[in-house]
Amino acid sequence: MPTATMPVTGDPAVDDFLVTDPLALVIGMLLDQQVPMEWAFRGPATLRDRLGRLDCAAIAAMSPEDLEAVFKEKPALHRYPGSMAKRTHALCVHVMEEYGGDAGAIWTGVKDPQVLFERIRALPGYGDEKAKIFLAILGKRLQVAPKGWEEYAAPFSDDNPRSVADIDSPENLQRVRAWKQAQKAAKKSKSE
Repeated sequence: MPTATMPVTGDPAVDDFLVTDPLALVIGMLLDQQVPMEWAFRGPATLRDRLGRLDCAAIAAMSPEDLEAVFKEKPALHRYPGSMAKRTHALCVHVMEEYGGDAGAIWTGVKDPQVLFERIRALPGYGDEKAKIFLAILGKRLQVAPKGWEEYAAPFSDDNPRSVADIDSPENLQRVRAWKQAQKAAKKSKSE
């Protein structure tokens, strides 16, 4: 991957790990739900530290129960360690079966943005929105998405600081957080 920045965790070494290890990035995005972004994207480094290395084949070869035990070690790797361990295991099995264990092969050399979106969308634990955000990360942060990616990543391809794909500085992390809080407040006031 090219030199890129994604200062989301508050730890420069972990942030570098996310942009230099494709599996870390894919797992970080998987974990980014119902927990703060920093916690989610710190998860792959924590998993690496607990396992000794972040290795797709090794994770896929583990039983889901053994991986769940690793996720549940204190402090828990996620708010929902059981379900997220199962999703991480399924993700690694998928990457082994489809990409020979190389998470970067999901996007490397892909010239058609629709094909890339479909590959991302097919990842276990990735819905439409998560796939769009991940595609926006590849386009905005890593500059490895094929021409035309913006259409498939919309609305996350615009300049509105709304997702982790827009975080290129600590200031933009705060802008994304403020945008999310404003959206949550607007949704809450509509339901009242």
